[in-house]
Amino acid sequence: QVQLVESGGGLVQAGNSLRLSCAASGRTFSSYAMGWLRQAPGKEREFVAAISRSGGSTWYADSVKGRFTISRDSAKNTVYLQMNSLKPEDTAVYYCAARVTPTTTTEYPYWGQGTQVTVSS
Repeated sequence: QVQLVESGGGLVQAGNSLRLSCAASGRTFSSYAMGWLRQAPGKEREFVAAISRSGGSTWYADSVKGRFTISRDSAKNTVYLQMNSLKPEDTAVYYCAARVTPTTTTEYPYWGQGTQVTVSS
């Protein structure tokens, strides 16, 4: 198993940036592909970004492509989501998640508790 703890959420104005972090513990971090997902009020949870176990491949939802960047640091057992040019529609609870193989779905067995991101207009 792997335990995940997100941090870095907050309130920002549209156009600004935030970086989310997700610290992993438990089984070997490099055993897992990692993902970021989000859920806005009244909406279903949706895929945002994913990164392969090696970090060599990444995937993004069309809505964030070109604005968000996912990365991982194996020495720190941490995955990041750099969010630039934030928009009010990016407001959501952001979750870090892990699974053995990467996916652009929301099908992950391991989840963090989530961190709130609020973007004001």
